[in-house]
Order: sequence, then C-alpha cells, then structure tokens
Amino acid sequence: MNSSEKGLEFDGAVYKTLLESTRAIPWKIDWASASFAYIGPQIEGLLGWSQDSWATVQDWAERIHPDDRDRVVQFCIAQSQAGVDHEADYRALTCEGDYVWIRDVVHVVRKEDGAVDALVGFMFDISERKRAEEQLLKLQRELTELSFRDGLTGVANRRRLDAFLDAEWTAARRERKPLSLLLADIDCFKEYNDCYGHLAGDACLRRVASLLEATAQRGRGLLGRFGGEEFLMVLPDTDAAAARERAERCLARLAEAQIPHECSSVGKALSVSLGVATLVPGEGDDLLAFLEAVDRCLYQAKAQGRNRIVVHEDTPASHA
Repeated sequence: MNSSEKGLEFDGAVYKTLLESTRAIPWKIDWASASFAYIGPQIEGLLGWSQDSWATVQDWAERIHPDDRDRVVQFCIAQSQAGVDHEADYRALTCEGDYVWIRDVVHVVRKEDGAVDALVGFMFDISERKRAEEQLLKLQRELTELSFRDGLTGVANRRRLDAFLDAEWTAARRERKPLSLLLADIDCFKEYNDCYGHLAGDACLRRVASLLEATAQRGRGLLGRFGGEEFLMVLPDTDAAAARERAERCLARLAEAQIPHECSSVGKALSVSLGVATLVPGEGDDLLAFLEAVDRCLYQAKAQGRNRIVVHEDTPASHA
C-alpha cells in the first residue's frame, strides 16, 4: 500500500469516527434496493433499536408514529424521486414503546445520468425543541384566551362577544337559520353595591356570570359580559321557543341560588331581568337593529317590575 492509499484509509477512518462521535445520526439508503447501507451506532442510544435492525426503508417507516407516517413517507418519497434535498419532522418509536421527535435531513445522491443513486442524511433528536415549541404555543393560546375573557367574571369579554356575534350573524344569514339573543341585567345592582360593598358586588357578578354561563354552554351558545351588570347570551341555530326556555332556565337558576339582596325592591333574593329576541336574518336585516330590539325588551322587563322575561314581538312578559 503506497502513502496515498494509506492517507485515504486514514482519512476514511477519521471521517467515520467523527460521524459516529456526533449526536446527529448519519445514515445511507441504497435507492435501488430500498435498504440501509449504513446507519450510525448512535441510533441505539436514541431509540434503542440496534444497527442491525435497520435493514430496509420499511423498518424506518414502521417506526414512525401512525399519525405522522403517511405524511412523512409520501413526502420523502416524492421529494427523493424529484431529486430534491429535504427535511422531515416526525415522532419515532423507541424499542420501549415511547416516541422521540426526530428531524431527518436528507440529501439525494445522483448517478452521472441523473438517476437517483442513494439517499444520505442525518437524524437529529429535536424532542427538547418540540417541548419548548409546544410550551410556547400553550402560552400563546393562554394569552389569546385571556385577551378574550372579562377580567372580573371570567366569561367572554365584549371583544370576544362582538366577534362571535358578528360571525354567527353572517352564518345565520347565509344558512337561513335562527339566531337568538338573551340580554340579562342584574336587578337593583347599584343598591346591592350600596348595601354590601363593591367587593361583594364583584363576587356577585362572578356568581351570576357562572350561573348564566352554565346555561349558555348547552350547544354552541356563548355568554359574555355586555357591560356593567349586563350579560349577553348568543344562541346560534336556536328558535324563539328554545330561546324563551333558555331564558326561563336562567331565571330558575337565579331563584335556586337564593343570593341574598336585602335592599332589592323585587324581593329578598337577587334576581335578573331578561330581554329575548330571535331572528332568521335576511339581506335587509341589520345586526345593530337586532341588538337594539333585545335591549328594548330588557328595558320593558325592567319597567314592568323586573325579575321577568320580555320576548321581542311575543307575549309581553313572563313572571318568575
């Protein structure tokens, strides 16, 4: 062996040592036979599977999480056939049945005639990065959720309420389905604050919001704080009869709760008044006019003695 050949042998040994000392896992697949020509020994430390167990691309595919498998395999085949270098992130199965997030970086090796000869690449453990990304996404979701919640009561705030109402109005008009609104106002709330103090008033708002929200959560309904001691319940795909029944349930929940209100002109327990309106919106209808209609119903409920329901263009009042 001459000095040049010795140099090549030395360089090859050094190169292999360097590859196998990194945390990245090198591999090579022969395109014609769809078999592994090589995979680094680091694979056993990461996934637990021995080098010898990586014989064909089928071994690789079967060790991809079922939810990722079709997407990743089809993507990698298509890119490789096109001769395009690519990357793929997926969850890889360990020999103990757990999953590790992997990033595969793939380089396509071509023959002189342009045909694909082999695929070479590296597998990287990106589990820590994925955990950090998921935590960041979770925090972002929580921040988004907080930005749509009323700080005092925890129900939807006016911003969320307006967006939801606008979307449901558009959907109801497009699909020709009924949309109902319930506008609730706590009776004699100023007197409640004067009697028990503002901290107790805040607790009262939270309690009422919780009771009303439990009623709104059936179906796709949304309850939000409309302003002050007013709460708006938006009920998509809900006809007038169902809306009235929901309003009566709200009154019943408040009556069952028996929240003391010694200074109320209505009775010894806290109560609410409700306006109800239902509409299948058409091209000529206006959302603001719809809100004004339910607001007028609430005003009438207050004027008629409170602790009652007034339905738009329906029976004038229903006593609790």
